[in-house]
Amino acid sequence: MIHILNRIVDEIELHLGDDIDIDTIAMRAGTTGYHARRMFSSLAGMPVSEYVRRRRMTVAAADLVGDDDLLAIAVRYGYGSTEAFGRAFRAVHGVSHGDVRREGGPLRSQPQLRFRLTVEGSVPMDARIITRPAFRLVGHAARVPLIHEGANPHIQAHIAQLPVEEHARLKSLSDAEPSGLLQVSDDVDPDYTEGAELTYLHGVAVTRETSVPGDLHVIDVPAGSWGVFRSQGPYPATLQSVWAATATEWFPSNPWRLRTGPSIVAVVDRSEDFSTATCELWLPIERA
Repeated sequence: MIHILNRIVDEIELHLGDDIDIDTIAMRAGTTGYHARRMFSSLAGMPVSEYVRRRRMTVAAADLVGDDDLLAIAVRYGYGSTEAFGRAFRAVHGVSHGDVRREGGPLRSQPQLRFRLTVEGSVPMDARIITRPAFRLVGHAARVPLIHEGANPHIQAHIAQLPVEEHARLKSLSDAEPSGLLQVSDDVDPDYTEGAELTYLHGVAVTRETSVPGDLHVIDVPAGSWGVFRSQGPYPATLQSVWAATATEWFPSNPWRLRTGPSIVAVVDRSEDFSTATCELWLPIERA
């Protein structure tokens, strides 16, 4: 995976002024755009789209110091107008392109990324591979923003507004793995951009044959393989650390990649105040 990400970086550098199709680049490198975007975001700390924008504006800054026509520079880096170019430039550098042309800066440069594998592995990851037939996730869904660290207050508010008896009703429907009440994230931005909206479902897994009450939302899940990663410790920090480690440690060293589909968290056990918990993170995977 590391060499694929570096190849993507090289392709981006060669085509900064073009429409960059990450899906096509990833496919040529032997993986999917979905997996490449998720791994890039996890390892680089930014979506690939944001990296492209920063690199374009970094290189464009050097052109602004010269005498090239401003519109020509904007078009060179994929923008149809000086206004659109100016907005992107200010978002990256914090100053206008006019300021740079007159005064030469200040500038915030984005160096070209280079991914390297650091061998750690001092703490083995508790992971297993499971193949499941098609099933359904049923429960109460809401659109919420993605938050990478800490508790998500939007999810907390969504769960808090459910009547206490509704949790018991959902549990009574559960008849498939993963069992019990589940935290489901679906329809996530492929770049995994913080703040982007996703569908969060508080519910349970059921077989395709189970009768589902009409007031519940349903996510149909096709048959396939799952990577199941166990976490135990402070909640949600430990779970989020394990989630990050799947990108930094597990996927680079195993012949699997993410496929499209919901991510599922099953809470196996927890303290009364939910400050600590044992969880299983289910990620949809396929052979790389």
